Amino acid sequence: MPYNCPMKEPCISNSFDARGFLRTVSHRPGVYRMVDSSGQALYVGKARDLRKRLGNYFRSGGNSHKTRAMMEQMHHVEVTVTHTEAEALLLECHLIKDLRPRYNILLRDDKSYPYIQVSIEDEYPRMAFHRGAKRARGRYFGPYPSAHSVRESLNLLQKLFQIRPCEDSVFRNRSRPCLQHQIHRCSAPCVGRITPERYRDDVQHAVLFLEGKGDQVIDTLAERMEQAAAQLDYETAARHRDQIASLRRVRERQYVSGEGGDLDIVTAAVRGGAACVQVFFVRAGRNLGNKAFHPRIPAEAEPAEILGAFLSQYYVDREVPTEILVNHPLDDAPLLETALGAQAGHRVTISHRVRGERARWLRMAQTNAECALDAQLASRAGMAGRMQHLREVLELEEAPTRLECFDISHTMGEAATASCVVFNQEGPVKSDYRRFNIQGITPGDDYEALQQAVTRRYTRIQQGEGRLPEVLFIDGGRGQVAQARRVLEELQVAGVTVVGVAKGPARRPGAEVLHRATGGRPILLAPDSPALHLIQQIRDEAHRFAITGHRQRRARARNTSTLETIPGVGPKRRQRLLRQFGGLRELARAGVEDLAGVEGISRELAQRIYDSLHVTDR
Repeated sequence: MPYNCPMKEPCISNSFDARGFLRTVSHRPGVYRMVDSSGQALYVGKARDLRKRLGNYFRSGGNSHKTRAMMEQMHHVEVTVTHTEAEALLLECHLIKDLRPRYNILLRDDKSYPYIQVSIEDEYPRMAFHRGAKRARGRYFGPYPSAHSVRESLNLLQKLFQIRPCEDSVFRNRSRPCLQHQIHRCSAPCVGRITPERYRDDVQHAVLFLEGKGDQVIDTLAERMEQAAAQLDYETAARHRDQIASLRRVRERQYVSGEGGDLDIVTAAVRGGAACVQVFFVRAGRNLGNKAFHPRIPAEAEPAEILGAFLSQYYVDREVPTEILVNHPLDDAPLLETALGAQAGHRVTISHRVRGERARWLRMAQTNAECALDAQLASRAGMAGRMQHLREVLELEEAPTRLECFDISHTMGEAATASCVVFNQEGPVKSDYRRFNIQGITPGDDYEALQQAVTRRYTRIQQGEGRLPEVLFIDGGRGQVAQARRVLEELQVAGVTVVGVAKGPARRPGAEVLHRATGGRPILLAPDSPALHLIQQIRDEAHRFAITGHRQRRARARNTSTLETIPGVGPKRRQRLLRQFGGLRELARAGVEDLAGVEGISRELAQRIYDSLHVTDR
């Protein structure tokens, strides 16, 4: 409920009747949103007692620098009352993800995590990689921290148990074993090379292994090895022996000694205005790997505050383990346990003081968080140094904070695609990358393609989408630079330095030549120049992004037959034409008379087909 009325408060620069507003606020739990004059949320918070919590913001002293800066921008406060504090916590998490307020700690990770799926209800179950909603029947194991860790586990399981990985459509239509069987990764149930009973045993062993019951699998295999040896079936005995040896090696590498069940180990490190949160995943007593997160944090954020915000945002739409280990005590630990337990449907414990092996794993996760933070800070410092060198090379007044680069990709004029990549002082800003499908130009004319891409990009920026860079790089020479400069002048875009990056005479890395829009002699940088390394990095990224888009567009075009786009040519006529001429290439060489000679093709339709197949020649 927004409330505004004029009154000066000591810690607020704008007009806001804090006393009048607080009289209208309930003492019940809820969520509040600090909003600026443009309607953007500055901060989202929760409170057990809304009036008491909000009252702390409007006192004359004692607030932190971050809070004072936020209150100077605050225009009004919006309040939502909830039934419980746990409900307020969940609502706060959703609002932070939706609104992305400037002064909140923001977790920048919206990807779903991968799982291993076993279709145990099939006669011959399949074991496969899965990401997304769990709609298909079967059992799911995970989550795993990355697709790589899932594929590594699947690779291991296929070696050990030879469970089929193929799609059902492929499985039902096989007439002979595939390559997976030949390299001993699948027992070929598709062609009856294994009985359903024995295949079921292999699946059961794989499931037990994923459940953390490796000892039980080893005991069963040991019994079978002895039985096979007693029956003089030494080949089978040797296979079981190798399985047991592999399982023991895997268990030694993956198990958390002395631990069982599901738990996550979450640690935070903060330094230099940056933060890193490390999450180690343990499922059924097995270490599945770890993942690093770098949330956006406000100034003066403490590790415990970051951990609390991370846990509430991270688990709000993910599977929650029974226990979470953290490296700092959390003030809201009981509340988080209640909210996460209600969401998960089982009890959740957040532990801080642990001993033995758990303490060792907590220290290891803390070390990983600090190392990842060191790497991020070093990368940031390296980028800042490169920006400073670039300022000197281009004779800019200040070090740039935003760079853009354009590149054009096509194959003999086909499916021309332009890319625009963006870098800031921390590196690539992939959320701001853009691709442009170039249309309506002379095939192969890079100047026209560049003009269209730059026009579309900076027209949108002039309309309020994004912000202008200080430096615009063009993959090309003086001609491309002049083209980009003319577009910027027409759009009345000022303050952007345009630089062309041309390959040197030998076209080898390190010999690039820089051309400025202002003219003058070309700039040649030393091969070890940090500014050149930055230019090469952004140029190569623009090229990669352009060629990826071009290939995708070209593949889509080639998956569609030209005949499918011609009015009056349905499936039967297409079939007759292709059968009559033996393919699209020979069809394109045929004349109108030849086309009209095909059953069902009139003279008018033949002319239409001929024109469509020869549109690029006109």
